[in-house]
Amino acid sequence: MEYKGFMGGFYRITEWIMRIAGSNLLWLLCSSPFMIVLAMKLLLVLQSPTPQPETLTIWIMGILAPFTLFPATAALFSVTRKWVMGESDLSIIKVYFKGYKENYKQSMIGGIFYTVLFAIMYVDYEVYMNQMNNLQMIGMVMLFFLLILFLSLFNFFSLVAHYHLGAFQLIKNAILFTILRPFRTLSTLICAGVLGFLTLRFGWLIFFGFGSLTAFVAFYNFYIAYNKIQEKVERMRQSEDASNVSNSAQDDEDLALDLPTSEEKEKD
Repeated sequence: MEYKGFMGGFYRITEWIMRIAGSNLLWLLCSSPFMIVLAMKLLLVLQSPTPQPETLTIWIMGILAPFTLFPATAALFSVTRKWVMGESDLSIIKVYFKGYKENYKQSMIGGIFYTVLFAIMYVDYEVYMNQMNNLQMIGMVMLFFLLILFLSLFNFFSLVAHYHLGAFQLIKNAILFTILRPFRTLSTLICAGVLGFLTLRFGWLIFFGFGSLTAFVAFYNFYIAYNKIQEKVERMRQSEDASNVSNSAQDDEDLALDLPTSEEKEKD
């Protein structure tokens, strides 16, 4: 039965609320080991006026993240990918757990890589900033690379959800995509920051929208930039002047991305 007018609009709004909240709850459920430890860490920080240095929970989160948070987030991106591509009338549970199963290996390997690299770069940053007064400029450079690495996570999960590619190829493309399309990635960060601020003000949003809305914005920005790159590459490859194509390929930075030009590696 299809509703029209006010009832039709109200039905569509409630339907989208259920989709957003349902996918967000699935994300929290599948990443719950990591989230529980994170919540404990936040409670310790909030309850202590002068929090003491404590690294045990950070180590536990670092161990848990590749096996829980990364696969759960990749599955969430699989759901929001369907929404961005116009396929909203699908079972959220079915799409989520299909994405969870398909993407688990790539997201786990990527999670291990990102976690180890974050740890190494953060330790280097702390050493250069706090123990080597004459080398603080290097510490600032490390901080910049940490930011790039963090931002590339948005594109990593988008690529995992969209392509059948190896883990290291996904990581390489995610970092390159972040560097070559910084404004799209920064707009995702701004939106995520706004959602994070609202979540701090209204705690219930962590259960009903923070993760799924952030994933939706991230994949939306990725998909727009990705389509523009694909159109540019396709035009260059269809050009009749082979010499011009060769020269353009050397000068075009977008060709540094190692993305398939056909749809054979895109996921269903």
